[in-house]
Amino acid sequence: MTDLHPVHRALLSVSDKTGLIDLGKALAARGVELLSTGGSAKALRDAGLDVRDVADVTGFPEMMDGRVKTLHPMVHGGLLALRDNDTHVAAMEEHGIAAIDLLVVNLYPFEAALARGAEYDEMIENIDIGGPAMIRAASKNHTFVNVVVDVQDYDALLAELEANDGQTSYTFRQKLAQTAYARTAAYDASVSNWMAGQLELEAPRRRAFAGELKQTLRYGENSHQNASFYTDGTARPGVATAVQLQGKELSYNNINDTDAAYELVAEFSPADSAAVAIIKHANPCGVATGATLSEAYQKAFDCDRTSAFGGIVALNQPLDGETAAKIVEIFTEVVIAPGASDEAKEIFAAKKNLRLLLTDALPDPRKAITAYKQVAGGMLVQDKDVGYVEMADLKVVTKKAPTDAQLQDLLFAWKVAKHVKSNAIVYVKDSATVGVGAGQMSRLDSANVAAAKAGRMAAELGLDESLAKGSAVASDAFFPFADGLLEAAAAGGTCVIQPGGSMRDNEVIAAADEAGLAMVFTGMRHFRH
Repeated sequence: MTDLHPVHRALLSVSDKTGLIDLGKALAARGVELLSTGGSAKALRDAGLDVRDVADVTGFPEMMDGRVKTLHPMVHGGLLALRDNDTHVAAMEEHGIAAIDLLVVNLYPFEAALARGAEYDEMIENIDIGGPAMIRAASKNHTFVNVVVDVQDYDALLAELEANDGQTSYTFRQKLAQTAYARTAAYDASVSNWMAGQLELEAPRRRAFAGELKQTLRYGENSHQNASFYTDGTARPGVATAVQLQGKELSYNNINDTDAAYELVAEFSPADSAAVAIIKHANPCGVATGATLSEAYQKAFDCDRTSAFGGIVALNQPLDGETAAKIVEIFTEVVIAPGASDEAKEIFAAKKNLRLLLTDALPDPRKAITAYKQVAGGMLVQDKDVGYVEMADLKVVTKKAPTDAQLQDLLFAWKVAKHVKSNAIVYVKDSATVGVGAGQMSRLDSANVAAAKAGRMAAELGLDESLAKGSAVASDAFFPFADGLLEAAAAGGTCVIQPGGSMRDNEVIAAADEAGLAMVFTGMRHFRH
């Protein structure tokens, strides 16, 4: 097998015509014969290039609204023929099949149609048939054929041809084939998962997973782990779609924590109030709302100033100068927001390593999306937790009912607890967290951790009593025993929100009554592992 093979004949048939003319001109300048179809042929011809229509090669016109144009032996024979196989060469000569050395194809914009919510019939028409068939044929025959499916590979192709006097290397063709197979796999995954949704299949017998590389990361959670960041094409506002204005490249942990922060702050509507979430290791160390972002940030920061150092800050409103000035007072890894003022950008510009990410919107906390988690030998798949309770959903189970102000804090605490690793206990007062206990092995331990943080911050702020005094308390799941509840009461909690549903609910309710607590049940839990 000869490693280098020349490119004499190319078939160009693309939906996205970005860079097509420049590519066509560069190939033509090398003497490469150009074949094309439909709009691609017209675009090349309008640019003054000599192009042969595929219909002239096959002897059949494009038909059925373009559904049938390249599905023909004259095309697939040219892509699949082994140039060093005498039988294949004889068949080509007998049937007048000319070799195709380069295939440039990008597919019908199915994913784009999906993103804009196209109707069923339009989605069907955006399922490409001839494109994937040609890509797979050319990829299989990468010993001889180059297949380019991404616009960003045009320059690499031309550089390869330049370096090898109009030829390409086997390794180069292998890499193109790998990319091509991944593209058709991702395309088919998008179609398959869309159809599963249309059929409302909760657990289809076969499910496909796919992604597109956004960033090769320096390392993973630790420096000895390799890592990459892939996007899934859903265009959900957040770290995957944000524009980074400044700062170092995001790390694996930055991306994970920023996602957690932005998903949490989106629970609070910007139309109701400004909200700030400060995240450390995917858990909130401070969350608050206020009349302004500056006020909300200060309240969130005062929940746990120690943990906020080196954290991630998420805002539900565009970053302003006053808030930016407060944020830069301590070391912060990442700030993500739906916009920023010129003054804020100027303030951040002095902190070269501070990453500023801007999005065009907040994610919809009520929109159901699919969440994946890999385990050894398989993948766990579930709906993202978009569970939500309103005031009318709450059931008062104690003799004492919470006041209106307490109910507001209880619902605030419940929203935060949804984003805290289980077991989760959250203390809230005046629409701000004052203590967060995350990821402990018992609910009692989580209550202890949250209370300790509230006490420590009170001392740091020069207060005489714990921040948890008079707080509302949320538990992400039911109290299996009364001990965790009583610990929260001892810390200063006055009212509690929890799912209920324990075998010992009556014991827990009785303990709450004895402690003078008001307690409501939601009937919904928020485990987060």
